[in-house]
Amino acid sequence: QVQLVESGGGLVQPGGSLRLSCAASGFTFSTYWMYWVRQAPGKGREFVAAISNWSDGATDYADSVKGRFTISRDNTKNTVYLQMNSLKSGDTAVYYCAAGWLGTRDVNRYSYWGQGTQVTVSS
Repeated sequence: QVQLVESGGGLVQPGGSLRLSCAASGFTFSTYWMYWVRQAPGKGREFVAAISNWSDGATDYADSVKGRFTISRDNTKNTVYLQMNSLKSGDTAVYYCAAGWLGTRDVNRYSYWGQGTQVTVSS
């Protein structure tokens, strides 16, 4: 069956960095767009970043993370990554990876979801 398993979350001080990983199985990873989505306490799920299934690996970022976060994928390992730099307290959330057919920021249109990993930015 389809599985998306995130790892790499934790507690980090403001200005610090974390790298999230998401290992995928049960579907043809290379043919799907991959996304990172986050949910802060008391808020809805928010698009963070996307990477295409095209050969050029086109990417898209929410304005709030552009220039600080980098999404990448390794199709040989069926894994997508999110490198997060210059972290702020406002980045505190549960981070989910997701997979879908479309290049869209509409999180309701994603097909598969992981269980999430907590990222806490605090001094």
